[in-house]
Amino acid sequence: MNRRSTLATALTLTTGLALAGCGGDGAPKLEVADAYMPQPVSQQMAGAYFTVKNSGDTADKLTSVTSNLAKDISIHKTVGTKMERVESLPIPANGTLQLGHGGNHLMFMGLKSKPTKDDVITIRLHFAHADPIRVAVTVKAADYQPKH
Repeated sequence: MNRRSTLATALTLTTGLALAGCGGDGAPKLEVADAYMPQPVSQQMAGAYFTVKNSGDTADKLTSVTSNLAKDISIHKTVGTKMERVESLPIPANGTLQLGHGGNHLMFMGLKSKPTKDDVITIRLHFAHADPIRVAVTVKAADYQPKH
């Protein structure tokens, strides 16, 4: 083999290996677990928490949440002692997005009805890339603390 064909073969093999390393179909693979809402103390607002697991090789973002329970549902993150409304939250490839007390969470504003302990609320999570996921959220006692 001459030098030029050796170089071309090496480049072809390297490109093939690099593309093979990308793996998967390029789509995020999302699953939601441990969804709960502490029983709200008033009909003005409530919070909700859960974990989104991404077993795919592509990152995604939680971009919005819909439900018939509230007039407005927003995504929040906590920075220090202050919560901020955000447009989206990242879900890393082969990683998780954790929503919990003192961190990322959902805020339900203007509740249409006040859910009570053991009620199940249905929400729909919307993402930048993945299809929406319908989630059953169990209402827990107001002082509920999950065990991790």
